[in-house]
Amino acid sequence: MKILLGRGDIDPNKPGEDGQTPLLEAACNGHEGIVKILLGRDDIDPDKPSGSGQTPLTLAAYEGHEGVVKMLVGRDDVNPNRLDGYGETPIVCAAENGHEEVVRILLGRGDIDPDKPGANGKTPLLRAAYLGYEGLVKMLLGRGDVNPNKPDGHGQTPIILAAYNGHEGVVKLLLGRDDIDPDKPNEGGQTPLALAAYEGNEGVVKILLERDDVNPDKPDQDGRTPLWWAAATGHEGLVKLLLGQGIVNPDRPNKDGRTPLWCAAFGEQEGVVRLLLGREDVNPNKPDNYGRTPLRAAIENGHYGVIALLQPPTSTTHSTT
Repeated sequence: MKILLGRGDIDPNKPGEDGQTPLLEAACNGHEGIVKILLGRDDIDPDKPSGSGQTPLTLAAYEGHEGVVKMLVGRDDVNPNRLDGYGETPIVCAAENGHEEVVRILLGRGDIDPDKPGANGKTPLLRAAYLGYEGLVKMLLGRGDVNPNKPDGHGQTPIILAAYNGHEGVVKLLLGRDDIDPDKPNEGGQTPLALAAYEGNEGVVKILLERDDVNPDKPDQDGRTPLWWAAATGHEGLVKLLLGQGIVNPDRPNKDGRTPLWCAAFGEQEGVVRLLLGREDVNPNKPDNYGRTPLRAAIENGHYGVIALLQPPTSTTHSTT
């Protein structure tokens, strides 16, 4: 590198066929010595992107090369908030891959935007919450310029993604913020509780049910409540938990008129059917909007165990002669 750069006819910013400059290649592979040599040139462009729009800082952050990131962040002519061709910032790339120390270095830049979204509106906090990186979540939540309720392009908030994936530690960290909204739904109306119930994440459901600002019977846009989701997916433990909440309506139908019992019968969830049939406030004969009862749904799908639970006992008569 030193020999080649000593020549007057060598352009240190000249890209290859793939659009990668020497600095990009060195940064991506974590070659700190070569990066240092290149950055010592007055004619180097430390922020020159590749053909796909990735800068040396983006690539170093993505790969977790702390030393390279530190060198590049120390340059005033490097933009730490620059979006690459995929719509990602350096800090989003680092957060997505769990590079906690790289995120810490990037946050040391006074002009960094730690809440700037990348592709699909996903912020560094969203990526970290989705993947369960507790250390990163804690670091980002310690900043006053990070919004813990900021949704992505589909209305998914950090706590929704953490609840969906069962990251209990991340959920607890998010709930520790005074400005968190633990019941904020996504664009389909599903709350963190509903999605945790759907996935069977019992620990997360228990944590959320302890909150006074979480409605355990909140329906989504299609009328599906957390209990509806738990029943439809056969999570018996969660059905018991939710039935223990005083305000939960165990017979509440969705927009198609299908109750939790109907969906459990349709999906052959015998344990859930048994639990719901034990309730006096559940109508076992309640039809959906198309006139199909839970029993009919079970019969049409050949779920004999459910049929036996729903089928009323036949009476026998004795004749005497």
